[in-house]
Amino acid sequence: MGNFALKRVVMVALALAGGALPAAVPATAQRREVPATRETAQLSFAPIVKRAAPAVVNVYVRARVPTFVSPFADDPLFRRFFGERFGMPQERIQNSLGSGVIVAPEGVVVTNTHVVKIGGAAEIRIALADRREFDAKVVQLDDKSDIAVLRIEGGEGRFPYLEFENSDAIEVGDMVLAIGNPFGVGQTVTSGIISALGRTEVGNSDAQVFIQTDAAINPGNSGGALVDMAARVVGINTAIFSRSGGSHGVGFAVPSNMVRLVVDSAIAGHKLERPWLGAKLDTMTREMAEAMGLARVAGAIVNRVSDTGPAAEAGLQAGDVIVAVDGYEVADARAILYRLTTRGVGNRCRLDIVRKGRQLSLEVALRAAPQAGKDDVRTLSGAHPFDGARVSNILPAIAEELGLEEGEGVVILQVRPDSKAARIGFQPGDVIQQVGRNKIETVGELEAALRERQQVWLVQFKRGNQSVRLQLAG
Repeated sequence: MGNFALKRVVMVALALAGGALPAAVPATAQRREVPATRETAQLSFAPIVKRAAPAVVNVYVRARVPTFVSPFADDPLFRRFFGERFGMPQERIQNSLGSGVIVAPEGVVVTNTHVVKIGGAAEIRIALADRREFDAKVVQLDDKSDIAVLRIEGGEGRFPYLEFENSDAIEVGDMVLAIGNPFGVGQTVTSGIISALGRTEVGNSDAQVFIQTDAAINPGNSGGALVDMAARVVGINTAIFSRSGGSHGVGFAVPSNMVRLVVDSAIAGHKLERPWLGAKLDTMTREMAEAMGLARVAGAIVNRVSDTGPAAEAGLQAGDVIVAVDGYEVADARAILYRLTTRGVGNRCRLDIVRKGRQLSLEVALRAAPQAGKDDVRTLSGAHPFDGARVSNILPAIAEELGLEEGEGVVILQVRPDSKAARIGFQPGDVIQQVGRNKIETVGELEAALRERQQVWLVQFKRGNQSVRLQLAG
């Protein structure tokens, strides 16, 4: 069970989170009338728990994780940019504990990616509420949503399972239960309400949108179920804001509509395709809203539109402000990407925009980004610093996947663990910008630059928002 840092908090403990979705339907199981008598207010969650709890499982993960020992381990510059993956490889055993939800009778389990993706070849064990245990295999990992799909091996099928509710139908104030295995003490149920919808500044992915709840969520709840009063899954518990590592009543879950997309694509045998808009969006700020004469600080401004792509075809222009998608108001750029994703590739959606003070509606065809061709990707080898690195031109699909700008250089996609590139400390996502005096914009230019033998290699690359220059022996 890992932790990840978030803005404005000291610590965030990770605890809890195809095709077109059906139209929104009312969550009829929730009563929204004020109780008429004391007797009607004396309710029990027991029937809901009896229905939901058997399908919530414990997920135990054990993996051999590579670590690196380096003579430069105490050098703050190298530790800043290369972290623990700089030096000679060693191994250690790492264990992870989380929760999961069975969502199909044949033993399909949903959990969080951060529960099962702890490095190395992981051994996964699933423990059911009735104390039966089974091995499980990963079917699909979706890093952007932090959702992993597993399949139980053995058991001869017919497991207890839960169905998904349409997360667009839930409302702030609806009662929910969180079921999981906090701190490894065993299956636990907590109750609360939906505190907020469409929370975006929580995860570390531009595509993540969360349901917020005050049901107690703690480490070990990761991947557990957030269920409504009909015992249907409305979200997968994923994270909390916390200064102590325990629950302070601010928990977050991945909405069921996103989870269902990942599950459906995994069952169909392919990765989830996300729509390509073909436009760069920036979240609206107060200063932008004032300058444009907008009444609300919401939505996203179109910073740039690709010459070819769905946005250009629909007539979207730089300077437009997207305020709603298919009638759903959007708070920022992340919310727009979420709405496009849950609408699904192959469908069309309506964008409500503000252009120079006028309100307009545009219809956008949702399709996947063009994939890399054979000349766009290379696995490099030879007497140079990038030996063992798989690199690619930054095409639309890769730019959207990694949050990069199209055409800003050549990106590293993979690094072979025992390679020279790995020992130096290069990582997937690093953008190679310059080798020697050669500015690098394409894979072809990089290959040409690496054919020039050097006694000292001068390399400039970008990692996140940091630009790094290295001098490396030839």
